[in-house]
Amino acid sequence: MSEHVDVVVVGAGNAGFCAALAAAERGRRVLVLEKAPQELAGGNSYFTHGATRFVHDGLDDVRSLVEPDERFGITTVPPYTAEEYEADITLLSGGRNDEDRTRVLVAESHDAMSWLRGLGMRYELMYGRQAYFLEDGSVLFWGGLHVGNVDGGIGMIADYTRIARERGIEIRYGSRVTSLVRDGDGPVRGVVVSGPDGDPYTVGAESVVLAAGGFHASPEMRVQHFGEQWREAVVRGTPSSTGDLIVAAQAVGAALDGDYDAPHATMIDAFHSANSSNRELTNRLARLSYPLGIIVNRAGRRFVDEGEGFRNYTYSRIGKEVLKQPDGLAFQIFDDSVRLHLRSDQYAMPGATVVTADTVEELATRAGIDVEGLVATVAEFNAAVDEARPFDPAVLDGRAARVEPPKSNWAVALENAPLWCYPVTCGITFTYGGLASDADARVLDGTGRPIPGLFVAGEMMGGLFWGGYPGGAGLASGQVFGRRAGASA
Repeated sequence: MSEHVDVVVVGAGNAGFCAALAAAERGRRVLVLEKAPQELAGGNSYFTHGATRFVHDGLDDVRSLVEPDERFGITTVPPYTAEEYEADITLLSGGRNDEDRTRVLVAESHDAMSWLRGLGMRYELMYGRQAYFLEDGSVLFWGGLHVGNVDGGIGMIADYTRIARERGIEIRYGSRVTSLVRDGDGPVRGVVVSGPDGDPYTVGAESVVLAAGGFHASPEMRVQHFGEQWREAVVRGTPSSTGDLIVAAQAVGAALDGDYDAPHATMIDAFHSANSSNRELTNRLARLSYPLGIIVNRAGRRFVDEGEGFRNYTYSRIGKEVLKQPDGLAFQIFDDSVRLHLRSDQYAMPGATVVTADTVEELATRAGIDVEGLVATVAEFNAAVDEARPFDPAVLDGRAARVEPPKSNWAVALENAPLWCYPVTCGITFTYGGLASDADARVLDGTGRPIPGLFVAGEMMGGLFWGGYPGGAGLASGQVFGRRAGASA
């Protein structure tokens, strides 16, 4: 070994930093190796809004975790219980999620947030994203997801980096781990690294924590696991997650686990000139207010239930449905009466692709949608809206349109000009399939036994989410299991 540390952490994102900080608290000498150069570091965490889902008892319980805000007095934050959290993960995973790790994630989610707040992470209530301002002047949060990092993912990575350096944790950028060091059936004893100059060297360690993300940025692995149509999917987040460490872990005996059939993918601006891995706009390129409108393809036909549930619970599944449409393209269309409820950071951002018109025919022509198809779809939809039920975007209001596919909530007839249309395509966010592990974040081999000295956290941990997940649970998973890995490493 050319050098030796106590713990090597591979990946400088949310999960990796949590592992590094937990190990450093135990007096371990920690080295973080990050594949990307410093100006491109942060993994997928950088591209998020920093929203984290955790159990809490409402505003009074959350208040100690977030920055002060003068709006607290008019704000209602409904409690989010452990039972709700576990049920959300189980429902959206179709019951395939690992029960032990689900219970650990839920049980330790609040404590992980408190721990990070105590270390110096900055959080805030997400007024502009997860709350509606009501007619009486009050504010109501919704969807079980209420707290995010100040300055989003950009602020998150800045805070993590500052805190890690304050605690003497070394971070090496431009340092790609190419393989793991293991002698036969013994413990993992280190990593082989290709440094910024391309020369390989070896770092010995008592433990290695893998937190390097999945394989969403590898066209070859996407095609291998998801099919040829995924080759051209737009990458929303980091281009560094290409599955290298999943393959390297397999080479030393690690087993795979989780959903290798479909990734997390949502809708993003189809025609923005820089809609892939944009470090300035990050998640502002997503288009996530779709439950308030309809989504059609080029033929003008709807193909999903836009109001099935709060977008926190459906957005990760709709991207793949868009990819199935002609040209991998779809169009979100809104009545002018709901425009004030659209997320301004996404729909009013500079350079957003938008088409407006006073009539359905004119809108279809301008947007490149089949005119007859869209006219027929809108007429059928408008006639089916349950006008007897009041529209309320802060709850599952049951205001449905009984068409096929149905719209289960928030159905609003498209009749108030101007109409607003946003072209979208599929943006792949991360992959659910990863390495097999236990509730202590130990990587397992093909027989189900832990590989000594090898841990995993974040998107590399397979088996926790399948086919869908409640928004904000990904960052929570990275915190909880990154902390667990660092506490054991």
